[in-house]
Amino acid sequence: MILRILKSNRPVNFVLFPLIGLLFWLANLIHPQIYPYYLGENENLLYAPIYSFLKNAPFVQSLLSLILVVALAFMVQQVNNRYAFVRIRTMLPAPMFVLLIGGFSQMHTLHPVFFGAAFLLFAIYRLFSLFDQPKSYPAAFDAGFWLGVGSLFYFNLILLLPAFVIGIAILSREYHWRAFLINLIGVLVPWFFAFSYAFLTEHLLPLLNTLEQSILTANNHFKSNIPLQVFLGFLIFLTVLGSIKMIQQYDTKKVSSRKYFTILFLIFLFAIISFIFIPATSQEMLVIMAIPISFLVSNLLVFMKSRFWSELIFTVLFGIVVFMEIIAW
Repeated sequence: MILRILKSNRPVNFVLFPLIGLLFWLANLIHPQIYPYYLGENENLLYAPIYSFLKNAPFVQSLLSLILVVALAFMVQQVNNRYAFVRIRTMLPAPMFVLLIGGFSQMHTLHPVFFGAAFLLFAIYRLFSLFDQPKSYPAAFDAGFWLGVGSLFYFNLILLLPAFVIGIAILSREYHWRAFLINLIGVLVPWFFAFSYAFLTEHLLPLLNTLEQSILTANNHFKSNIPLQVFLGFLIFLTVLGSIKMIQQYDTKKVSSRKYFTILFLIFLFAIISFIFIPATSQEMLVIMAIPISFLVSNLLVFMKSRFWSELIFTVLFGIVVFMEIIAW
């Protein structure tokens, strides 16, 4: 019943998914906590002033994180509406994103990854506009620029750059080295201004130290966190089911949808690679991974032939998230 309502295209869903988010954030709003940052994690250039302003206001941090997640869910829905990954008019990607983030209970407070995710969605939106366009340079630059801005909030977002480079090759009508170079220049422009500012204000060394800490600091929130491990295991199960469904539908999907899903898979893949090779990457990267997973699982549940099994899968997912919030409480 819940799934049938959420996957419809009714305007009431614009109210439902913020309410779902409020339900999952309730424990943190009543008993707000500040995120346990490792040294330097809250000192990224564009995030540092925000944290400095709100560091003594844990309730505001939790509330702002909820607002950001709802805004991100709306952006996820807009990307789906514009590029039609799920070839049925549905509102499911937005509540699905909120539901996935709802399971990451330690992330229900302010973290730079939420700002980074917003700019990542801007970058994805512009990258996808490359499809079937005769001139790829403006979109390639914009995609790189927004990715670069996002990495000034959450540095490890830069690890997704290879997915964008490959994405340009997938979406462009013609392969040309200039499009790749322009994309790279777009990424570097925000960092050029960042280093210029740091140099002029004599903060270059602290900036370099922050970058080093963002890569080399050992950071693991999964060890001994059994509920999170169970939740991630179920998400892996859903991701496998969603991938099988996509393979089954591949020949019937439009060319554009195939290419978009390929790029989303690359973003997911490079996010996983970051867990393997970057010691500082931990649960915050799950917020980034929730973007492609939201589209994949939404496609699975919308096109699943058995209404019983789709409702059961969604109910189990919802129940696990509720259980994790009870534990967090």
